[in-house]
Amino acid sequence: MNGPPEEASPAPGVPRSPLLPRLLEAVLAVGTELELRATLQQIIDTATALTGARYGALGVLGPGRTTISELYVTGLSPAEKEAVGALPNGHTGLLGALIEECRPLRSDDLAADPRSSGVPPGHPPVHSFLGAPVRVHRRVFGNIYLADKRTGTFTDTDTTLLRVLADQAGIAIGNARLYESARQRERWIEGAAAVTTTLLTGENVSDALMTVAERARLLSDAAAGVILQPTEEGGMEIVAASTREDPAGLVGTTIAPGSPVLEQLLGGEAVFVDDSATDPRMTTPVRSRFGPSMMLPLQSGGRLIGTLALPRGRGARPYTDVERLLAAQFASQAALALVLADSQHDREQLAVYEDRDRIARDLHDLVVQRLFATEMMLESTRRRTAAAETDELLGRAVDELDSTIQEVRTAIFALQQPPAEAPTTFRGQVLRETGGAAALLGFPPSVHFEGPVDALVGGDVADRLLAALRGALAAAHRHSGVSAIEVEVDATTVLPDGRAAVRLSVADDGRGPDGARVPPVTWQAPL
Repeated sequence: MNGPPEEASPAPGVPRSPLLPRLLEAVLAVGTELELRATLQQIIDTATALTGARYGALGVLGPGRTTISELYVTGLSPAEKEAVGALPNGHTGLLGALIEECRPLRSDDLAADPRSSGVPPGHPPVHSFLGAPVRVHRRVFGNIYLADKRTGTFTDTDTTLLRVLADQAGIAIGNARLYESARQRERWIEGAAAVTTTLLTGENVSDALMTVAERARLLSDAAAGVILQPTEEGGMEIVAASTREDPAGLVGTTIAPGSPVLEQLLGGEAVFVDDSATDPRMTTPVRSRFGPSMMLPLQSGGRLIGTLALPRGRGARPYTDVERLLAAQFASQAALALVLADSQHDREQLAVYEDRDRIARDLHDLVVQRLFATEMMLESTRRRTAAAETDELLGRAVDELDSTIQEVRTAIFALQQPPAEAPTTFRGQVLRETGGAAALLGFPPSVHFEGPVDALVGGDVADRLLAALRGALAAAHRHSGVSAIEVEVDATTVLPDGRAAVRLSVADDGRGPDGARVPPVTWQAPL
């Protein structure tokens, strides 16, 4: 005969109705979140409501599984949370006993229970207690703590409900951790790709290091991202720092030779610290500002570029194994990107040098030679002509060509100097001074050299002439109507007493305060 279907019997140990629908709702509720922290808060809220507890907490165990690293609470008002102050660490009382025994514990009267101790002074009065471990993949992840049942004391049914809910919570936490791990890996991979793209666009060294430090800080949720590089004295120095607030006091901080952690860093080893402020290996004066930290080598192909340090603030959660692995992979990728960017910069510089050399050769082999040949033809024509007017015109043309040749040779010399290096010769220093003045004047001064300037001028003489040149260029800028400045350095000058000397002359077409033309300024110094 057909009749109404029989109600399915619940699994052994699962309470029968009317609590069964509530348990099923609770099980479904704890699986609705994928974000881990939201899942943990949902679990303790659901457990508290299901058992009728007034207060609840879910304690996440630290890496050693002997202390509570994070605590999610429910039932306390903001004022009560403030009155409680620091939350328990799980070393004492029933919280500690639950960590040690890893099985459900119940107490009907905390005041009479010898295992009860360590309740924070500001916590509201509690009488009954129920706790159970939460396992994820057979390992204890944390514990659920329930206190002060509203209708009396916790029952066996409450214990069974909590056990079932804890089992389901373990599954929900495992799923949330897998989701969070996947999201973390995605973010770190995207971050490493973004750093590589940015570095290969041509940033200079300091900007490149700051890019790595800032991106790593954001990805790891650290208080600071720091780059350290080896020093000549054998220590390490912070050369770039990215922080949420003012980074004052970080850049320039050094790890002195002999520090316990230095040998590991210089050897390219990763160092993980639970608390920077108290770890004896940490010796920097800024360590008191930070808590958990990891220091990761930036090395590629056996070359150590430096160390990436990612410290979190005091009291912050420690780094997980997944975070350490992802950060280490990021550091390896960033080091490779830094090496590639450096190689690309060298190739670009080499291409610039080769192009400048080619231009200089073309100017010397083609332009200067043709100008010189034209000058010789004009000089020959000038000697054969008899007309005074023609002779004067040709003389001026020869002078102009000679001046042009000198300026082209000066341009050739400038092209042959490495653009990123400070000039070491007197000729190069003069060109640097006039080139810097061009930005202020709005036009480049004309520069002429006579004689072996670089071979004869140096030391104190060069310093005095450069100081005089800077003063003359600054004075010329103050003249009204100035549109051209001629600088001449002549190393073939002979003093009246027969000594060789160098002469510096600066002339401009401006006018002084009285409207008169300003005469050239000249300095002479014996060689």
